[in-house]
Amino acid sequence: MHIIMLGAPGAGKGTQADILSQEMGLPHIASGDLFRQALEEGTAIGLLARDYMDKGELVPDEVAIGMILERVNKPDCAAGCLFDGFPRTLQQAQALDQALSKQGKTVDKAIYIEVPGEELMKRLSGRRLCRSCQRPYHLLSSPPRVPGKCDRCGGELFQRSDDREETVRERLSVFFAQTVPILDYYKSQHKLIRIDGNLGVQGVARGIASALKAAIK
Repeated sequence: MHIIMLGAPGAGKGTQADILSQEMGLPHIASGDLFRQALEEGTAIGLLARDYMDKGELVPDEVAIGMILERVNKPDCAAGCLFDGFPRTLQQAQALDQALSKQGKTVDKAIYIEVPGEELMKRLSGRRLCRSCQRPYHLLSSPPRVPGKCDRCGGELFQRSDDREETVRERLSVFFAQTVPILDYYKSQHKLIRIDGNLGVQGVARGIASALKAAIK
């Protein structure tokens, strides 16, 4: 199966994709991770994407599509995969359909995790990472024992540039303006599943499992 996880930044689609990946035994393809890996390795695509990601803007379609399709063609995706953070535009959705169609495959379901805008602001602007071990924290839901220091290694906690309030607002604005239209695209194909993203991690996971089970019957 090929399943798409949709949702605004901070909606929890990455967490839910991890859970679903383990349950279904499918690779979890996160576009953000692919881009960050390219940045760390200093590849041409990574350098090209840096300015867009730092500003909270979408990476150009041709760059995102090429990177994702290259990953989909690897052997571990032969039986399907979970897409996280892709597609983000209608053009990307159409390009993915065309690429899969050439292989006799298709997107089976698109799961949209819905979370109100103000809740998304709280989730994103409160995130912190350890500079040393990359352990994540949240100032409201999972704060460190000592402010500014990692519980695990004592490293300095920092806020990613794309989690700063002004950048978060831009990221959400970009999402709702450019990404939401693809919901209509999958709805028209009877592939869209809407899930309430305010039910907690396990509640959302149960909702997704139940909806998929009902849809596959």
